[in-house]
Amino acid sequence: MGFDLTLSWLLLGLPLAFIFGWIASRLDLRQLRIENRQVPKAYFRGLNFLLNEQQDQAIDAFIEAVQNDPDTSELHFALGNLFRRRGEYDRAVRVHEHLLSRGDLSQADQQRAQHALALDYLKAGLLDRAETALLKLEGTPFEAQARLALLANYERSRDWLQAAQVAQKITSAKQGDLSNRLAHYLCEQAATCLTHQALDQAASLLQEAIETAPEAPRPRIDLAKLLSHQNQPQEAYAALEKALVSSPAATPLIAGLLAEFARPAGQATQALALLKTNYALSPSLDVLDAIVLLQAIAQGAPRTARDWYVQHLEREPSLVAAAKWIAGEKLEHEQFHPQVQRALDHAVKPLMRYRCAACGFEAMQHFWQCPGCQAWDSYPAKRVEEL
Repeated sequence: MGFDLTLSWLLLGLPLAFIFGWIASRLDLRQLRIENRQVPKAYFRGLNFLLNEQQDQAIDAFIEAVQNDPDTSELHFALGNLFRRRGEYDRAVRVHEHLLSRGDLSQADQQRAQHALALDYLKAGLLDRAETALLKLEGTPFEAQARLALLANYERSRDWLQAAQVAQKITSAKQGDLSNRLAHYLCEQAATCLTHQALDQAASLLQEAIETAPEAPRPRIDLAKLLSHQNQPQEAYAALEKALVSSPAATPLIAGLLAEFARPAGQATQALALLKTNYALSPSLDVLDAIVLLQAIAQGAPRTARDWYVQHLEREPSLVAAAKWIAGEKLEHEQFHPQVQRALDHAVKPLMRYRCAACGFEAMQHFWQCPGCQAWDSYPAKRVEEL
């Protein structure tokens, strides 16, 4: 009897459960339709304008959507980013500040808004406000991005001490290897010390830079210049010798200084032999000029400057070397020599420049940081003609 009653209830309950399930699904579909109707049409119009790269119309549509639904944070983020891309930084700042003032915003969105606000300040050139905003991102998922932005901020303001501290944090946290850039910051601090005649402090900073990036050429080159300034030619020459070993790619930058410091250090013959070896491995105009300079000093050196330039022309089709060779030659029509020489010098001048590998900015002197794009170590050690 009990079994029959249970079976009856079961047979009755199955249809009821099916009916209730069907009703619940219809209610869910109805709710979904209601929510879809509530999404502002202006939002979709804004997306359409954005896809068609019509930013003005997209901004107007997003502003309308935000007015209809002011609690939608994603619309605010989209609107703020559009303002920043168009260069309307004050409006972007107001949007992101409004987001930060909302008490119902999640922690993730607050951090996102803080990062967006910092970018607004950076783009607007408000470096002090950008620094304050970026420092608030320590310990957040945006920490690595904030530190890189903070690094660029300190570079723009030439605050090398703060830049060095941030670079050390990035390297220590394994968010990137910035040892070479840190060495540059230390060299920049040393240069500041030199302007204030703090020679011991400058030497200490350069030694720290060498330890930080042993393969970087700049710290040893700057140290050699400092030692030469302190009337220590032998120590200066030794520093450049170490630079040749640790940074062979920078030999063209080192060769001229090596030839200059070799004579007071009594190392002209040794320097000539060293440069000849390097030239044989990798011909370079700057190394060639250093060899020619030392050729007249070193004893027992049979070759003249003319011979070296001819040898270089045999290995490399160099207009610069040809111009320097002709400068020391007697032409058949010698009365036209000055005009010919002037034309050649004018032609080779652009070939003697250095060119940034990142942006193509050219300059007559070598830069460790490009004046155009601000990239570090983007200038090859060789001239334009040799690239």
